[in-house]
Amino acid sequence: MSETKTALWIAHVKVTDAEAYGKYAALAGPAIAKHGGVFLSRGGRYQQLEGNDRPRNVVARFPSLEAAVACYNSAEYQAALAHAKGASERDLMVLEEG
Repeated sequence: MSETKTALWIAHVKVTDAEAYGKYAALAGPAIAKHGGVFLSRGGRYQQLEGNDRPRNVVARFPSLEAAVACYNSAEYQAALAHAKGASERDLMVLEEG
């Protein structure tokens, strides 16, 4: 019997419109929780060592890679994401743990 691996949702964000991005955050949190996501870090201290510096970094753990992708594609999250588009520069990835 194989065990499902958890996955990390990792976002690197530069907010360019705080008001619009705040609307995204208010809607995204409940959508992420609905799909089993739990925030591990949101905007904590960090030190950029390589690559593009984005001052807001978010990590959430999901029960599986599939759950994280389903969250991203869900109507609830897409409604939230509509507020982030044009209000931020973002990189987002999902990484299976293990």
